Amino acid sequence: MNFLKQKYIIVKEAIPKDLAEFLYNYFLIKKDAARYYYKNNIFKETVLLGTWGDTQVPNMYSNYADFAMETLLMKLLKTMRKKTKINLIPTYSYARVYEKGSILKKHKDRDSCEISTTLNLGGDIWPIFLKINKKIKKVNLTPGDMLIYKGCEVEHWRDEFVGKVCTQVFLHYVDKNGPFGKSSLFDGRTILGIPKNI
Repeated sequence: MNFLKQKYIIVKEAIPKDLAEFLYNYFLIKKDAARYYYKNNIFKETVLLGTWGDTQVPNMYSNYADFAMETLLMKLLKTMRKKTKINLIPTYSYARVYEKGSILKKHKDRDSCEISTTLNLGGDIWPIFLKINKKIKKVNLTPGDMLIYKGCEVEHWRDEFVGKVCTQVFLHYVDKNGPFGKSSLFDGRTILGIPKNI
């Protein structure tokens, strides 16, 4: 499949299933720990531990630039360049735990998400939909599978989740030689693994 023409590509087993399972369990533990810290006033809510305040999918746990997910962002850079045939540079990672009733509304991504991925880490299968050339594509990913798509061009969404839990990580890149290449390295951050506004 030609990514530039099709605007998306599916990569089966982009990471081994045991790595996906490890990251899935790691992120669920982090979610529970963050909730405990906040509930018991041990820490105030911080981007380093994650948040339930994401307006895109309200009341669901998410984390910008988690250390493990940023490592995955770099680990898959070579794969991303090979599959897209674009000289990509990394911008940021974003992971989220979806629970029953979650809805991801139709949207396109911001500039730092020119070439995006969603990678299934574990839980119940939850399809993502893409609208390309007026046609709707339904994509189901199993743990370790990754969907690469043109995040700024392709409208994408998920209907209401009827499962119990589903964890996805989004890895974002831009074309080094494209319109966002100069301003979007690491999403404008000095280094990976830190919040955007430091």
